[in-house]
Amino acid sequence: MRKWLVATVPVGIILIAVLCASYMQPEKADAQAKVDPACKSFFKKSLHATGEGMRYWYEEKGGFMQVTGVPYKDLDCKNCHADSCDVCHADKKDGTCLFSVAKAKKEETCLQCHARTKKARALDKAAGITDVHLAKGMGCSDCHSAADVHGDGKEYHSMRDPGAVKVSCTSGKCHQNLNKAIRPHSVHKRAKIHCNACHVSSTVTCMNCHFDKFLEEKSRKGNFFAAKSWTLLVNHEGWVTTGNAQTLVGKGKKFVAYVPYFTHSVVKEGKKCTDCHGTDAAKAIAAGKPVEMAKFANGKVTHFKGVVPFVPELLKWPWLDKKDGKWVELEGGGEPIIQKACYVEPLTEKQLKKLKAPFKK
Repeated sequence: MRKWLVATVPVGIILIAVLCASYMQPEKADAQAKVDPACKSFFKKSLHATGEGMRYWYEEKGGFMQVTGVPYKDLDCKNCHADSCDVCHADKKDGTCLFSVAKAKKEETCLQCHARTKKARALDKAAGITDVHLAKGMGCSDCHSAADVHGDGKEYHSMRDPGAVKVSCTSGKCHQNLNKAIRPHSVHKRAKIHCNACHVSSTVTCMNCHFDKFLEEKSRKGNFFAAKSWTLLVNHEGWVTTGNAQTLVGKGKKFVAYVPYFTHSVVKEGKKCTDCHGTDAAKAIAAGKPVEMAKFANGKVTHFKGVVPFVPELLKWPWLDKKDGKWVELEGGGEPIIQKACYVEPLTEKQLKKLKAPFKK
């Protein structure tokens, strides 16, 4: 009898364990089943993973592919986009690979792909300008949360789609209360003028990206011009904000894309009233006259300096070809193809009228 008891106790324990496991497993299965399908592999739907912002505006909506004929999947642009978390989070310590949040938050991790921000910093440093946030020791992750980086489970065509990027000047604990005693704050808020329009020192852009040379030399180096001396004022989602332009040349054709754009070159004092109001550029654009955004002479490009209202047909750019390693004027090519991307809109006649008028205190 005792032998039977001794023999059956472990069996009983095993049976109890099996029964407990059989009751627990459905709970685990239920927990898995309750996960919203939209949340499964949600990072793969993020703009960091898909590159959809670049693809969409390159291939569709009158993008540059109409000139090149090369699909986005065949360009090296996609190489910057993350096919897994490892791109930002993988680190090695004492010969062991590990998942690191600290590495993902490092500036160099972001700047390995966000080359335009890196270029803006270099040009600012050369000009003696420092972004106010950078000066306070802030980094990308101090403003951009996990929702910006990892996505939110939804697929977006662009970072300019509503909700695609969560951060703003007034989000979180930052800049929630504008000092209304500062007259430009109260006046510009009523006119729906974004903080960027005044507080971004200038916009970084690349000009005359020579697509044929990219393919021929398999390199961008030396095949475009970087500029950071002007700011476009554009409309986006009912607000006046900063914009950008990218000019490209391919197969003897000219192409320019305009977008809303935020360069991380924020200055505390902001622009002076006379930097935008009553300027020669504002008067010219309001009168329907062109403004030369850059000039080419003696093998060199000089860039416009200052603020320019956005009316695409009136902004003039130099169009250059490259022969024997030297830049020369592009022959022919006709009128440039103009793309208004990322939901950018020109300034209205009413807005131009306000800008052309001399500033009065």
